[in-house]
Amino acid sequence: MNKQLITPLIVACALLMENIDSTVISTSLPLIAADLGTDALSLKLAITSYLLSLAVFIPASGWVADRFGARNVFRLALVIFVVGSIMSGMSNSIWQMVGARVLQGFGGSMMLPVGRLIVLRSVPRAQMVAAFVWLTVPAMIGPLMGPPLGGFISTYFNWRWIFWINVPVGALGVVLASLYIDDVREENPGPFDLAGFLLTGVGFSGLVFGFSLLGGHFVSPLLNAALIGAGLASLIVYVLYARGRDNAVLDLTLLRIPTFRTALAGGVLFRLCIGALPFLLPLLLQLGFGLSPFQSGLLTFAGAIGALAMKFTGPWSLRTFGFRNVLLINGAITAAFMAANALFTPQTPHAVILVVLITGGFFRSLQFTALNGLVFADVENQRMSRATTMNAAIMQVGASAGVALGALAVELTQIHSGAAQVGADTFGPAFVLLGGLMLASTLFFLRLPPNAAEGIAGSIRMRGPKGGPQKEQAAE
Repeated sequence: MNKQLITPLIVACALLMENIDSTVISTSLPLIAADLGTDALSLKLAITSYLLSLAVFIPASGWVADRFGARNVFRLALVIFVVGSIMSGMSNSIWQMVGARVLQGFGGSMMLPVGRLIVLRSVPRAQMVAAFVWLTVPAMIGPLMGPPLGGFISTYFNWRWIFWINVPVGALGVVLASLYIDDVREENPGPFDLAGFLLTGVGFSGLVFGFSLLGGHFVSPLLNAALIGAGLASLIVYVLYARGRDNAVLDLTLLRIPTFRTALAGGVLFRLCIGALPFLLPLLLQLGFGLSPFQSGLLTFAGAIGALAMKFTGPWSLRTFGFRNVLLINGAITAAFMAANALFTPQTPHAVILVVLITGGFFRSLQFTALNGLVFADVENQRMSRATTMNAAIMQVGASAGVALGALAVELTQIHSGAAQVGADTFGPAFVLLGGLMLASTLFFLRLPPNAAEGIAGSIRMRGPKGGPQKEQAAE
């Protein structure tokens, strides 16, 4: 294997570690909570802090790689991620866990965008397709491996090892990156928007972390309100600050592109709902149905099987029905499958649960595919990097907010019912709420024209505006 294909393989292995780590913790939450002396719902902070850290630091990753060299930043990201993993496994309190997960998220925020940048700048265009095949593997395999792996380790060994297994993988990645990855960098990266970075960081952190603390009695209501208020104020100031700035850390002028704006608005609401699912479902199966973490993991990874199956039919669906129809109809179907989780009871056969989760995973993945195509459909090549950064940051904020919202819905249901502990009946309203919000996300796509995204780069055939002749846009 030549060096041009070794590079994306190294990046893919690092991304696989990050993808597994983002899903492996979900099935272990009840055991971790018992060990740390807290309740499982409170560990939403361990998940939201990781996702929020990704969102806060992703906007800085491209400039940092250009300034200090992609290889140096990638190696440092691996080291930081591994150190955060070690600290997560050594945590003895929820706040130690939150701090360690923030550090992990900081490392992870540099891995994905910088890894893609390394591949883009190191691999010849003739080998680009083969290279990006490697980069799609972590996104498909990580969610498959994470839940059962985390459940198996937590059930038969100790939950701390779900973090410590990252150590040898990360160490090997540092060695291979030093040997095979070129030190690609931009000669003149330009000034970094430090003020914009601080404003968006405070804004995202205040809003999401403030909502995550609701209902948990971690801080006083006054401090909770102050966090949310500071976050909202900071984002408003950023909107005013970013006007007319060419180097703004998040380019708000991208919102003038109708397809980008529509995909971002509908996508963040959709992502919010999806972000809550891997948090709530394992808790329902373990706290509500009494399953072990391993049994829970063997069920929850079914959604990833459906997502993998969709890869073979997604392009055909978009060619045949168009982006608008897929986003509207498939979005409604996906919302129905989200709400269907509320119908599960301890007596529901596992085969039925598997069928619902696999089918739901299929339609969710199709919606993601359509959203990912729509968001970049009309973005010029020279602005693609900025669009990628903004989309990634906003989607991570949505995912972390989803975990906070799902946990809050369960907590409010528990308070309303007067139950002393979370049970099987406590989760239903949360799934119904998420299904309703997911259905609401499709309203953003009503104003899309029938031929929306027909000019997207790639060999994808789309129908004409009124059922006219099809045309094909050649891949760049």
